[in-house]
Amino acid sequence: MINYSFGRQRRFHQLYRHGERFLTVPLDHSISDGPIVSADGLSHLVGQLALNGVDAVVLHKGRLRYVDHCWFKNMALIVHLSASTSHAPDPDAKYLVASVEEVLRLGADAVSVHVNIGSQDEKQQIADLAAVSDACSFWNMPLMAMMYPRGPRIDNPRDPNLVAHAVSLAADLGADVVKTLYVGDVHAMADVVRSCPIPILVAGGPRMNNQDETEQFVYEVMKSGVAGVAMGRNIFHAPDPGAMARKVSSLVHSAHNPARTLMNRSVLGAHLAIA
Repeated sequence: MINYSFGRQRRFHQLYRHGERFLTVPLDHSISDGPIVSADGLSHLVGQLALNGVDAVVLHKGRLRYVDHCWFKNMALIVHLSASTSHAPDPDAKYLVASVEEVLRLGADAVSVHVNIGSQDEKQQIADLAAVSDACSFWNMPLMAMMYPRGPRIDNPRDPNLVAHAVSLAADLGADVVKTLYVGDVHAMADVVRSCPIPILVAGGPRMNNQDETEQFVYEVMKSGVAGVAMGRNIFHAPDPGAMARKVSSLVHSAHNPARTLMNRSVLGAHLAIA
């Protein structure tokens, strides 16, 4: 069993407050794509998520000033350290815009870093992930790596071998949780899960056509044994984000869901162990 420090175990409890499955809602899209809600609507949105079974949200450091801290009594805060805009010469080139020490002072429960394997800037992004992982070890901060096969050398970003390589890279460099793409097939995704020693979250991806399609997607990916989903647009752009979050949360966390997590139980046990 991994012998994590008291501080890191306490933060893992914040993330896994509902047990072995995990729902996070990324709200970091405003740097890459522009505003996702009105200036005064972010705190209300975070409140809707907190009250409807979401385990964590992902935000950038400056946005924390506009969110009521009370919403995080029952929900974890992940601060995203990476950025790039859709208008850049190479939008796939991610770079660090915050440090672990900085967001620790802001009250973060975990941090996240984005890496596009196969991109022109892959070398720097992998180096950044390794540096952040080292800082997370020093400061006892959980690390989520957002790993995507994306770039000029990638023909099929959902190729199971590529996705397995991406999540393996995250584990090799010290990430505690990895977010990646669904490969499109339950059995192939289950093979990816079995290949990885850390919990995998599946990205929700582009906005789907309707609620039924979103629910079917979550139901299907959970059958593969992943630890949960990281769903942004399909929740915060829903007509009722709170209701959509509640439905997705129930699919992810339900004891009646036929999915049984296939991730390494000793790793999860270490995450959830009481110091």
